[in-house]
Formats: sequence, C-alpha cells, structure tokens
Amino acid sequence: MQIEIIIVGMLIIFLMSYNGQFSVKALISDNMNIFRKLKEDDWDFYVRAKYGDNMNAEALFANRIRNGLITILVLIFFWITKLDALHILISFVGGFLIFKLDYLNIKSYYRSHIFYIDSMLPHYLKGIEILIQHYTVPVAIGKSITDAPEIFKDGLQEMINEINSGDDSINPYMNFAKKYPVRDSMRMMRLLYRLSLGSQDRKQEQMLMFSRTISNLQQKARETRYKNRLEKMEGKTMKMLISTGIGVMILLVVALMQMMTI
Repeated sequence: MQIEIIIVGMLIIFLMSYNGQFSVKALISDNMNIFRKLKEDDWDFYVRAKYGDNMNAEALFANRIRNGLITILVLIFFWITKLDALHILISFVGGFLIFKLDYLNIKSYYRSHIFYIDSMLPHYLKGIEILIQHYTVPVAIGKSITDAPEIFKDGLQEMINEINSGDDSINPYMNFAKKYPVRDSMRMMRLLYRLSLGSQDRKQEQMLMFSRTISNLQQKARETRYKNRLEKMEGKTMKMLISTGIGVMILLVVALMQMMTI
C-alpha cells in the first residue's frame, strides 16, 4: 500500500511542478539564506579540492538540499497512513542524513588525498621563488596564477585583488589561508606577508629564510606521505598474515575432524 501512495504522491508533485504550481528549485532558491545556515564551513574548500574551479560549490549545495527535501517527502508519503510526530521526525532525520551524505563523501575524498593536497601549496610557493627575486610579492603572485595549481587560482586572484584595492595588511594573506585550510597554510601565508614587507637590502636574506622554511615544509609533507604509505603496506601485510593464519587453522581443524571420523 505504501508503494502505491509514494507513486501517487510523486506523480502529484511531478504534475504540480510541470504546471508551475510547485517547484522544489524555486523553494530552495527563495529560502537559500535559511538553507545556507546548514552549509558546512569547509564545504567550498572540499569541492575545490576534488573538482577545482570546474564545479560550482553553491550549485552542488543546492542539489544536496533538493535531495534532502525529496527524501523527506518520500518518507512522509511512505508513512502517510500512520503519520504522527515520531514518523515526521524520522522523515526529517532521513532527509538530513541524505543531505549530509555528499559532504561526508567529499570529505572522505579529501582525507584519502590529504597528503597530495597538503603538499600543493608549499610546492607552489617553492615554484615562485625566482619570480619573487625579481618582482614584489604581489606582482610575483599575479604572474604565477596562470601556472598555479587549479585549486588555488581563484583564491590567489582574490588575494591579489584585495592587495591591489589598497589593503596592505596581512588580511588578504590570512583570507587565502582560511579559504584553503591545508596544513601549515597560516604559517606559509605569514611568511609570504613578511617577505612582502622586507626592504630590498634585506631581501636576499629573507629569501633564503623563506626558501629554507618552504623546503622544510615540503620535506615534512614527503615524510608524512611515505610514512602513510609504509603504514598502509604494514597494515596490508598484517591482514594477509592474519588471513593466512586463520586459513591454516581452519584447514588443520577440518583435517583433525576428518581424522577423528575415520
């Protein structure tokens, strides 16, 4: 009976949407300021980490809202014959879980690629050392945007725009670090800001310090990546040994049982 009700309910929603009497998209658009309160602080960063600038984080968030609302409606139709406060609550919880599912999936992607993503910023900063030797830091960053990793291009452009608008404080650099919360991003941006303040007569000394620090961060990222690989290999080896041991024990038990039945 519930399946028939769900089908009828979905048909009604489809017909109302087709006739313009009801639109999930319009509902989301009109109430986006309210729905945006459910948006995770790191959602945009995770989307950029996985897709770069080729994907609209806001559009993906709207899709998550849509999937959650549809799930709520489907569950309500499913329990329509015995609908009460408890089943309404369960429907909303189910919708919220579906809403959260995409976030958990994309966060899982970041965690599985965390060492690669975290190494991108120090690698990029290491690559603009030559430019910084010949230009001011803002000009060097502006010239490097074309060859920068895709994930950082939008944030670098925003940082340069803030600096060019007259903001010579540390805020543009910190805003970039907050937008891309990879490992040591705050520290690296502070280093870059201090380098931008340095006088020309001390620039070489500051460049050496900057270069050494970025190299150390790169080395730390490589060591962490190798350590993680080693731990994975050890884990796989342990699982193989345990599986082999269990298999041998099962074979021994089976052999003993066969011998006892003879």
